[in-house]
Amino acid sequence: MDFDDDLTACARLVERGDPDRFAAAMAAPVTARAVLFPIYAFNLEVARAPWVTKETMIAEMRLQWWRDALDEIRTGGQVRRHEVVTPLARVLDAEGAEALDRLVGARRWDVYSDGFEDEAHLTRYLEETSGGLMLAAGRALGGMPAEVARDAGYAAGLAQFLRAVPELESHGRVPLVDGRPEAVAALAREGLARLARARKGLGTVPRPARAALLAGWQAGPLLRQAAAEPGRVAAGALELSEFRRRAGLMLAAATGRI
Repeated sequence: MDFDDDLTACARLVERGDPDRFAAAMAAPVTARAVLFPIYAFNLEVARAPWVTKETMIAEMRLQWWRDALDEIRTGGQVRRHEVVTPLARVLDAEGAEALDRLVGARRWDVYSDGFEDEAHLTRYLEETSGGLMLAAGRALGGMPAEVARDAGYAAGLAQFLRAVPELESHGRVPLVDGRPEAVAALAREGLARLARARKGLGTVPRPARAALLAGWQAGPLLRQAAAEPGRVAAGALELSEFRRRAGLMLAAATGRI
């Protein structure tokens, strides 16, 4: 697939707004990038939608616009012209569009100031956002078992969510059901357990589709850090050195493992 103006625009959006996924896409084979960039650009635009306005109705309308676009893709009808939607329609099948629709639905949590109802609600949020993104990307690259996508996506999403806790709190949100250090450590250990389960299932993932898992390359080190030193989460100190980030991504790209 050639990089036309739309794909180039998607790549630039991801480069500016989601540098970690941009790095993961650039570590993937060239053919995979043409699939990943529109999916990651879509995710970025949806993730931004609840935060660009304080008017909940406008935020809901922005999310609904993306759900309507996905419905056009899912049903095979005429798809609206848009620099992200147009290339997205070329790579998604109906099940991938449904996974991304669930992602948009889960993002409604970001519109409001209510906390998660319980740990199960947080789990669903991570599975439907990060997990749904991995499922859609994996399907577009040749096939991804849903259970592997959910587990790997949960772990990757949890690691990034824990990094975002201080910023979410600065916006008046209550991101954690239980913010005590011991509860945060337990949450991180659950993420590590699910990452280990996803790794066991790697043999069921076609090699081209493993590029979709690269976006979770930091999950293991970050979750181990949170499990050992949960105070880093509240302090905004859950980070890897640049050397460790680059080396980890190179290893994941070379071995096909996260």
